[in-house]
Amino acid sequence: MPKRSTLPLPSTANPVVNPSRLALACANRLFETADNRERFLQALMTPPAYPATVLWCGEPAASLPFVALPPLSWQPPWVSRFVAGSPTGQHPLHAAGAYYCLDSSSVFAAVPLLTLPQEPSLVIDVCAAPGGKSLLAWRSLHPRYLICNETIGKRVGMLIGNLKRCRVHPVGVTAWDSEVLATEFQGTADVVIVDAPCSGQSLLAKGQKADGCFHPLTIRHNQRRQKRILAAATALVRPGGWLLYSTCTFSREENEDVAAWLMAKFPQLLPQPVPALAAYQSHLAAFPCYRLWPHQGEGAGAFTILWQHQGKGEAHPLPALAERRAVGDRWRWHSSSQPA
Repeated sequence: MPKRSTLPLPSTANPVVNPSRLALACANRLFETADNRERFLQALMTPPAYPATVLWCGEPAASLPFVALPPLSWQPPWVSRFVAGSPTGQHPLHAAGAYYCLDSSSVFAAVPLLTLPQEPSLVIDVCAAPGGKSLLAWRSLHPRYLICNETIGKRVGMLIGNLKRCRVHPVGVTAWDSEVLATEFQGTADVVIVDAPCSGQSLLAKGQKADGCFHPLTIRHNQRRQKRILAAATALVRPGGWLLYSTCTFSREENEDVAAWLMAKFPQLLPQPVPALAAYQSHLAAFPCYRLWPHQGEGAGAFTILWQHQGKGEAHPLPALAERRAVGDRWRWHSSSQPA
């Protein structure tokens, strides 16, 4: 992992005296050198205050009452970062849907989308709530149609609220299990996004609680769930299409190991290099996949990998499929045009 010279960031939480035994074991599996292990654990014990990041849904505002930070090498032009603690979520432009607040790690995880052709016919976000990855896909790719799926019913309202506020269109929201989604839309999607449920270890770097996040049972449970969701998501991708997988956790078992498992099970998936993230190549894998670590000071942490489906065949036609289902009551919400 390349070293970066970053300024110390102020703490947002009271430091924990010592990392847990399980956190230490995780750090030992992730890093060979004591320096990297110590910096990683310090970022979890004394969480840095990361910059406030916003995704502009249209043209960025000419000025805001926040101190802007220089863009990162991988930062899209329609993303802005401001000094940590900037109250971006309280500004009237946020309420008006001009931008969406998110952690810069989420932007990092979606950078592979910037390498794909514009205006795909269909993009499906399999685990969409609260909506950040869906918005990143909509903003970067301008798809003809976007499907945002969320299995957990109590999170669907939050997803719909964010899509409405940010005026995302055309879009449909579903609340199906990933295997049901795969049956309904098999082989139709140009781009499929799986921002998978995970142990959430990066929450610690945000100063939040994540009880049991390093426990082997928690990690194995999430790994099994990730494999099931990814296997279903693979069925959604048309030949020649792309599958993006990301998490906000650190364990190798939920990231590189899951990616290796998927490629062994579905050899038609070829991992794609992302030049903008070359400096972030994971040292835990020989194939192209990328890590943002919390001690780099750019975000709380993320893993991301992009595959292209190398199989042969024809995609199912989108227009008839989407329009037929969009009027049915099986959709939680649908917007076909720009809201007023």
